[in-house]
Amino acid sequence: MGEPVAYTSMTAAVQLKLCKGGPLGQLEAGPGSRPQDPPLEPGLGEARSGILDGTEGPKAKGGGPRSPEPTLPLPLVPRAAQTPDGSTVVSGRSNMPELVVTALLAPSRLTLKLLRAFMWSLVFSAALVVAAVYGSIALTHVLCRPRRGCCGRPRRIPPACLSDPALGEHCFLTLKSSGIRLHYVSAGRGNGPLMLFLHGFPENWFSWRYQLQEFQSRFHVVAVDMRGYGSSDAPKDVDCYTIDLLTADIQDVILGLGYSKCILVSHDWGALLAWNFSIYYPSLVDRMVVVSAAPMSVYQDYAMRHIGQLFRSNYVFLFQLPWLPEKLLSMSDFQILKTTLTHRKTGIPHLSPSELDAFLYDFSQPGGLTGPLNYYRNIFRNFPLEPQELATPTLLLWGKKDPYFDQGLVGAISSRFVPGRLEAHILPDMGHWIPQSHPKEMHEYMWAFLQDLLD
Repeated sequence: MGEPVAYTSMTAAVQLKLCKGGPLGQLEAGPGSRPQDPPLEPGLGEARSGILDGTEGPKAKGGGPRSPEPTLPLPLVPRAAQTPDGSTVVSGRSNMPELVVTALLAPSRLTLKLLRAFMWSLVFSAALVVAAVYGSIALTHVLCRPRRGCCGRPRRIPPACLSDPALGEHCFLTLKSSGIRLHYVSAGRGNGPLMLFLHGFPENWFSWRYQLQEFQSRFHVVAVDMRGYGSSDAPKDVDCYTIDLLTADIQDVILGLGYSKCILVSHDWGALLAWNFSIYYPSLVDRMVVVSAAPMSVYQDYAMRHIGQLFRSNYVFLFQLPWLPEKLLSMSDFQILKTTLTHRKTGIPHLSPSELDAFLYDFSQPGGLTGPLNYYRNIFRNFPLEPQELATPTLLLWGKKDPYFDQGLVGAISSRFVPGRLEAHILPDMGHWIPQSHPKEMHEYMWAFLQDLLD
């Protein structure tokens, strides 16, 4: 269906200009249009000074591609025809009247609109039910801990672990396509290929602290605060967090750091974006390591056939609502988030109070939850999605005890892969937070998967 794809690309381009705050006169192609990767050109990207320790971050090497030019339809050339008397007549643009084409497409368009309207009615109905459940939970936390009050307590000083020099240098990178400035932590520059880490929710770059220390001896490791998180820019408009724009951010980071490809390591929401990125920018990804997440199209099809998956990820429906999720998550000093991260069975084991505050610090700032929740508010925008073939060599790690994603998704992911390109492991004693809960085991799988790149 070529027409919806073109509409999506144009919509993404308009959103991009709106998020940049610039005019709409010049539109750029987004990832939905699947552009080809152009050659590198020098002078893209610049790492700015760190925010935590005040040191000057390393300057990014040049090497970003020019934004792909939008593909314009070729003009229809009138065809010359000869009449029986030998004169030449130029035919019109098309033999089929435009009205007839519109009439033929009308049933498909109407069906799609009705399907989306039905989908949104179900989504918001589910959102109201889930909101009632989470509202009861939040109110219970307030009644059990009345001294904390109904609002979250803003953290005034970042915890010391966020500025640990062993984890790397704190830098900023201004993205070429959007002008947004992202914060990242970098270590091991010059030691090998780029290894880029993308975090999930409710986390930030700090969720990769174990991997930054483990792999900096053989790779240039970079963990970013994604758009809307931590010290990175956080546009207020929900349209600034579409999948297309978030995917374009990854391209800008890789090229802005001076590389033409990377090893992409991702978890949760970061992994969802990584899957999408590997489909539309395959030449920029050498290998992928994915933890606890499925491609969006796979998740959509699986959830339609296994209703239990919708119950596992019921919070997605809550997050479709405006302002209420922010309020509920912050009540009783962010107790719902605290429980998510520290629960005895489903949370991150042995998470210290300082490490917990490393995640809560940014969420506790004014508007700190809105950017991350806007990711979810765009998740149904492109429904329904078409199946996509996966071909990037990938290591997939999945916890059998993951409370949010059913292990049956692993088989669904495998069915979409080109044979021989996926190495998947379901880990029996692990849950959702593998990079933090079982870093040693994860590192062993990663070293084995990447060994041929190091020989």
